[in-house]
Amino acid sequence: MTDMSAATPLAPEAGHRIAADALAAAATAARAARCHVRPVSALADLEAACRLFEGIWKPGGENALATPELLRAMDKAGSYVAAAFDGEEGDAVGAEDGAELVGACIGFFGPPPDGALHSHIAGVSARMRGRSVGFALKAHQRAWVLQRGASRVSWTFDPLVRRNAYFNIGKLAARPAQYLPNFYGRMNDGINGADDTDRLLVEWPLAAPEVAAACHGRHRTADAAAERASGAALALGATADGRPLARPVTGGRALVAVPEDIEGLRRSDPKAAAAWRSAVRDALGGLLADGWQVTGFDRAGWYLLADK
Repeated sequence: MTDMSAATPLAPEAGHRIAADALAAAATAARAARCHVRPVSALADLEAACRLFEGIWKPGGENALATPELLRAMDKAGSYVAAAFDGEEGDAVGAEDGAELVGACIGFFGPPPDGALHSHIAGVSARMRGRSVGFALKAHQRAWVLQRGASRVSWTFDPLVRRNAYFNIGKLAARPAQYLPNFYGRMNDGINGADDTDRLLVEWPLAAPEVAAACHGRHRTADAAAERASGAALALGATADGRPLARPVTGGRALVAVPEDIEGLRRSDPKAAAAWRSAVRDALGGLLADGWQVTGFDRAGWYLLADK
């Protein structure tokens, strides 16, 4: 299991060089996504960010995911509060100027010597899917943290959601560190439903060569079929009717499957969704607890692991 308790500070010269490169990568990512990303503190922007989060997670107004008051306090305390706006840099700059806020990300920052930011919420408008706005937000977050002398970001995601696993592990080169069963408890929102909120905690070492390459668009690739052909064990697969099927692990490499659409499965077949949740918790969580490391994620729905 990766030690997430501390981060190694960067030497000043190396830190400046890496931060400058991260800024360039972030600018390229924003141009490619046809958006501009910046920290926000104006009340209109904070309100727009909260509306975006509510529209994605639909908490029903009783348990708001975030409030403008919280975001204002986070910004004042020096934490990360940023948003993506539709259009190129130089267009309307904020919600009060008519710019459309299409993505937002917030995180709790611990300055050096802790040297880390925990990224708590990140969301992008459904209208922007396919534009890589989320990637632009994370590239901006990386540059922001490096500029402040820190070197690590952590966050959690639902390990059963394929697109998120590929985004975090494949596109960003984040490293899974710990499996967290039912981390938030029942959320009863428009995404998690009544399912347990298992999460995979990932660490993003910002100065690592593979992270820098990923932020420049050179993403990690993973081939589960090739791994299987070369002897990797099938720790968790699927039956012909789409149910999880666990098997004993032999050797030093393993594959763990996740369903094609866990969010749809929660609505159409809650019992099957719960079975997958339990199976992935046992297989992926068990291997990580035993010291195995995730080496990649095949977007066809497979975690690749190796026994260190």
